[in-house]
Amino acid sequence: METALRSSLHKGGAAGLGELLRFAPPDSQQAPCPCPCGRSATYRGLRSKPLLTVLGWTEIERPYFLCAHCHQGQFPADVQLDVKGGELSPGVRRMLALVGQESPFDHGRQQMKLLADLEVTTKAVERTAEAIGADLAARQQREIDQAHQLPLQLPLAKGESIPILYVEMDATGVPVVKKETLGRDGKQPGLLARTRDVKLGCVFTQTKTDAEGYPIRDPDSTTFVAAIETAAEFGRRIYTEAGQRGWNRAVKKVVIGDGAEWIWNLVELLFPGAIQMVDLFHAREHLWGLVRNLFPGDEVAQKRWILRHQYWLDQGQIETLTRKLRAAARPHPAWAQDLCREANYFESHAARMRYPEFRRQGLFVGSGVIEAGCKTVIGARCKQSGMFWTVPNANAILALRCAYRNDRFQDYWEARAA
Repeated sequence: METALRSSLHKGGAAGLGELLRFAPPDSQQAPCPCPCGRSATYRGLRSKPLLTVLGWTEIERPYFLCAHCHQGQFPADVQLDVKGGELSPGVRRMLALVGQESPFDHGRQQMKLLADLEVTTKAVERTAEAIGADLAARQQREIDQAHQLPLQLPLAKGESIPILYVEMDATGVPVVKKETLGRDGKQPGLLARTRDVKLGCVFTQTKTDAEGYPIRDPDSTTFVAAIETAAEFGRRIYTEAGQRGWNRAVKKVVIGDGAEWIWNLVELLFPGAIQMVDLFHAREHLWGLVRNLFPGDEVAQKRWILRHQYWLDQGQIETLTRKLRAAARPHPAWAQDLCREANYFESHAARMRYPEFRRQGLFVGSGVIEAGCKTVIGARCKQSGMFWTVPNANAILALRCAYRNDRFQDYWEARAA
């Protein structure tokens, strides 16, 4: 009964909407419609068009203009209604974009039927979500370009000071079609790459700590940016986001990442003066990876070794840790390469591993926010079984997902209507 009544109400609403969208012929005193060729197009009557709205299918009638010089016809009302070149209303396209960014496109088609009683194809969900995402990404890129008209000179964001503002960065691979990996080496020698790295960044704030001194992230303060692009391009993206979030107003500025070289190159260039920190849990993974190679299958020896060496890491005694690793390499030639490599890693990031000092300041020492983002923003949508993306389409969906999670989806539609 519920669904039958809804269907009836939708039909009546669609009929009423069609009447509201029935344009009157222009009066004789109205100026001719300008044509892109530079001449004027004259009115040639009303033409009808089917349109799928949130209430179902309806017919709209609008004036048709034809240029006698270039013979190009146009419907100004289609531009006014934001339905030029298609049969989907803005409301339907908004719904398709929302379901398309959230789950596989065929699942979005099923959601449209179940929740809105609208019959659409899987391809319609895919094309609409990717088109809206591409337009959203293009608008974001224009904002980035505008903000960087002068190198590294973002407009100063006004407002109250921010006690602590964090920037975190990471990357994760998503499966892509074969043409997107041509000439790219895979992780295994001799094999072509099957994925492309999505660079993900987040910005969030912290105002207080709990009773035990542990930091508390401000609720709903996290915003994300993501794209498959070069490190330099991503640097502009995350720098713009940090600037819009009030980087210049932050009392303490903190950047957290793993040991990836591209991250710290960007930090040195774009965020000078920030507190730099290697995620503690990523650093611990380096020790665990090392000990598994040193004592394969011997859990007792692994635990005994890790307890001693992880203590020096957690206490920020990186010089002691690197000295012990290098000393262990001398009597054990078989382990020397692994030990020296990890010693170099810890030594190069020593200043970013002063965890007791960071804790005394009430700061986060882990990059759990960005790690969770890799799973929820990217993995949950772009890394499901059987998915293979082109770079433009992946970036379009990622732009949609970030806009939705950043509570900027409504802003985009208001900007379209302006």
